[in-house]
Amino acid sequence: MTTGKSALIIGASRGLGYALAAEFLRRGWQVTATERTPSALHELAKSAEGRLTVETVDITAPEQVAALRARSGRFDLLFVNAGTNYTTDPSATFADVSTEDFTQVMVTNALSPMRVVETLQDLVPSTGTIGVMSSGQGSVSGNTNGGFEVYRASKSALNQLMRSFAARHADDPRTLLLMAPGWVKTDLGGPSARLTVDESIPGVADTIEAWAGKGGLHYLDRQAQTVNW
Repeated sequence: MTTGKSALIIGASRGLGYALAAEFLRRGWQVTATERTPSALHELAKSAEGRLTVETVDITAPEQVAALRARSGRFDLLFVNAGTNYTTDPSATFADVSTEDFTQVMVTNALSPMRVVETLQDLVPSTGTIGVMSSGQGSVSGNTNGGFEVYRASKSALNQLMRSFAARHADDPRTLLLMAPGWVKTDLGGPSARLTVDESIPGVADTIEAWAGKGGLHYLDRQAQTVNW
């Protein structure tokens, strides 16, 4: 069964992005998913009955994002998934990180996702949704324990940039989402994370579908609860 809906998921070669692409395929969507290098997406495509298109894009390369826009059609959902962390040690502070590593995290987690949104937004109609994968660790008011300082800062920056985007498009009827999937067992989340991918991603997809057509900017978790800024 197909829904007639289409999604462009940026950064779907593994982890949460891959799982989100697979989830929307299960729900009958047509999906275009991007990778930087050859990934398991190609195996997924073999069982997708022609509903999965795999594109190669490095989101830190603006010319590649622009080329994707030029060859793409319309999508009901644009979702940008990107995440990196220079360390898996939660006790590491900003004093421990080199300028180069700090820059890499900020470019990958904040600047590049929003450049993608700026470049590809015209592919999403007025009834569509534009979302990015944020984190509960991006909440400034929720930071009561510290840890993962640079990662937290990058997700807070992403949230702020998305809020600026929303302010510049105050009359835009599209739904804008900052999604917090929870602490998930992925290469980024690590083996100590509280949730499995299967415990997180269906809820993320449910929330994306439930908020379609509502308009406005929303910072939400996988259970559709508002996350405090």
